[in-house]
Amino acid sequence: MDTGAVLELMKQVAAEVITPRFRSLADGEVIEKNPGDLVTVADREAEVLITRALNEAYPDAVVLGEEAHAADPSILERYTAAEHAFTVDPVDGTKNFVHGNPDHAVMIAETKGGETVRGWIWQPEHEVAWVAELGAGVERNGERMTRQPVGPDDDPRGATSIWSLRGHALADLPALQPSWVCCGVDYPKLIEGAVDFILYSRSNAWDHAPGSLMVAEVGGHVGHLDGLAYGPRSTQPGLIVASDRTTYAAVARRMPQDVTSR
Repeated sequence: MDTGAVLELMKQVAAEVITPRFRSLADGEVIEKNPGDLVTVADREAEVLITRALNEAYPDAVVLGEEAHAADPSILERYTAAEHAFTVDPVDGTKNFVHGNPDHAVMIAETKGGETVRGWIWQPEHEVAWVAELGAGVERNGERMTRQPVGPDDDPRGATSIWSLRGHALADLPALQPSWVCCGVDYPKLIEGAVDFILYSRSNAWDHAPGSLMVAEVGGHVGHLDGLAYGPRSTQPGLIVASDRTTYAAVARRMPQDVTSR
């Protein structure tokens, strides 16, 4: 499937099973997988449809879906060993979706040899598509995007989904604002300049593989707290997503060591 065809698949699936349920979820269509971890019938149906289409187009590739992993965690081993693979997050920002917040997205990434080569984010309620190909930049609704690094005299502005860090400052940096609680919105917001870095406690591939490619394509950097660069096979907790390498290094120096347990 060419890049445009994958995006059309995402749009069609969203129109069929996600958007009709936005602010219209019936009783029993929201399930709590774990305390505070929600899944809806829209997540499950969308993942089935996307996974089926990718399997038909690429029968030798491993497709790692968030809900498939919840049902069978062993799929992660097959994904990390695969030469060719895809990640699928059918409804990123499920809590937002459940609570009627338009900040949710459908996300797919393609990896080859452990490197993300294509990434897609479709925000159905905002009707915004983000698409990236390795070495070819990132586009927002077909427009090539750029991102300037933080100026030498400016303090980088940060956001986080880690509740215990919200409103707190990392040393001398400005206090952290809440993220949009959806990687499919967070990463684009950073590229657009709303923030300069974002902190996460977890590094699930379905959450971070698409956006990390996009950030890298505009000159940003995604890495762990110890300086190791993030990759789509990473399972190490703790991530810093930064608009540029200088900002990443500045944030990493100020990070509390226990952040991944928060």
